[in-house]
Amino acid sequence: MKCQVKEVPVAQEATDVLVIGGYEGENALPKTHQALDDALGGQLRELRETGEFSGKNQQAVLIHARGVLPAKRILLLGLGKKVEVTLDRVRQAMGTAFKKVRQIGAESFSAPLLATDTVKAPASDIAQAMVEGAVLGGYQFTHYQADNEEPSKEIRAMTLLASRANQVSGMKTGARRGEASANATWFARDLCNHPANVMTPSRVAQEAQTIAKEFSVNLTVLERKDQEKLGMGGMLGVARGSQEPPKFIVLEYSGGKKKDRPVVLVGKTITFDSGGISLKPSENMEQMKADMTGGAEVLGAIRAAAQLRLRINVVGILPATENMPGGRATKPGDILRMLNGKTVEVQNTDAEGRLVLADGLAYAARFNPQCIVDIATLTGACIVALGQFAIGMLGNDDALKAGMKKAGEQAGERVWEMPLWEEYFEQLKSDVADMRNIGGRGGGMITAGMFLSKFVGDCPWVHLDIASTDWSSSERPYISKGPTAIGTRLLVQWLINRSGT
Repeated sequence: MKCQVKEVPVAQEATDVLVIGGYEGENALPKTHQALDDALGGQLRELRETGEFSGKNQQAVLIHARGVLPAKRILLLGLGKKVEVTLDRVRQAMGTAFKKVRQIGAESFSAPLLATDTVKAPASDIAQAMVEGAVLGGYQFTHYQADNEEPSKEIRAMTLLASRANQVSGMKTGARRGEASANATWFARDLCNHPANVMTPSRVAQEAQTIAKEFSVNLTVLERKDQEKLGMGGMLGVARGSQEPPKFIVLEYSGGKKKDRPVVLVGKTITFDSGGISLKPSENMEQMKADMTGGAEVLGAIRAAAQLRLRINVVGILPATENMPGGRATKPGDILRMLNGKTVEVQNTDAEGRLVLADGLAYAARFNPQCIVDIATLTGACIVALGQFAIGMLGNDDALKAGMKKAGEQAGERVWEMPLWEEYFEQLKSDVADMRNIGGRGGGMITAGMFLSKFVGDCPWVHLDIASTDWSSSERPYISKGPTAIGTRLLVQWLINRSGT
């Protein structure tokens, strides 16, 4: 879909569908809608007065213009109560709009900026949110459905309408960011939707190769023998039970100055997690194809940074492997020596994500980074603590955590900080090694973060646990059923903010 921006009065826009917003509990029409209402013979006001359009959040009412306007149809979108409208409410509205436009078979739609009188954000941010909501609202994964119903007509163009000439530049910047961010999320969702017999560690490496070629990003793939030479005991220990060769993937995007130290993103990339010898229950185990969400999101973020030409140096690290039970699989009680020399007693092979991340974090330190961010579907405890609407965050640097929190509010992918107190390490102490890989039931998300903290040294670091948000059991306005890739836009927004681009 082509996204564009132009300056034109709303009532003069020629399009298949003109999308306009309305608030709940406000019957008076804004001045920008008055010309539309006059041309339509008072239909907009009448819909308000009869209650057919109340403005409730996600309500959508379609009107046929019947030739009295250049636009063929008007789509009224409910934004909810004025005091409750946020950038994310705007995203939701545009996700709803896209689905409605596609449903009626239209090929184009246009919309003025929504909620400019309530959302305290520049035009660029509102434009970005609108494009993100629309593009993500259109996500579908039908790759393996040979008998799929007749595909819906493709929407070719989305146009954002500027009311003033001085809005156009900012809106174009926002639309470009929104497109890159949403496309990165599409990309991550696709990777996680593919089954594990397709999206193997080798296939993930191929996807990284495609990004490297398309965007001139440097790629290094460390094979098993390279990992053995370096002493990546965590990575190799998790991979032992699988027939698929592990891949340690490193992408380097150089958008900043050569002397600028990079930021490093590390994503857990377990392409299928059976639990290993500590086998998971069979119920919902098919969802473990998405245990690579962190790595997919890092790939998406690198892709978006390169597409936007952000002025920042970014390294993406993906320790990619399966976690399977097999004759050579790591057993409970085994001891692994990690890349940084620390030893870990494996008491539960289903706590494998922290083992591959530990080697990823230790390797990240070799780049002398400004900071390290890791992202992972790490713990069931995160789901218990936060449900499905917040990403768990732990870290050792207040400024870094504050920057991530701000990006989360902007992206609508919010984070919630948990404590990282040294007392929690008591739960990880082992009688036979430097530490063990589980800390018991209490504070499971925190002890997992505490484990990872032992592999970052003094580097500013944030850990994002996306186990609570990575999968949705239902369709939402711009969030798909199944793998959501929530966390991708958080990373992209954080990179945009940090780069100052």
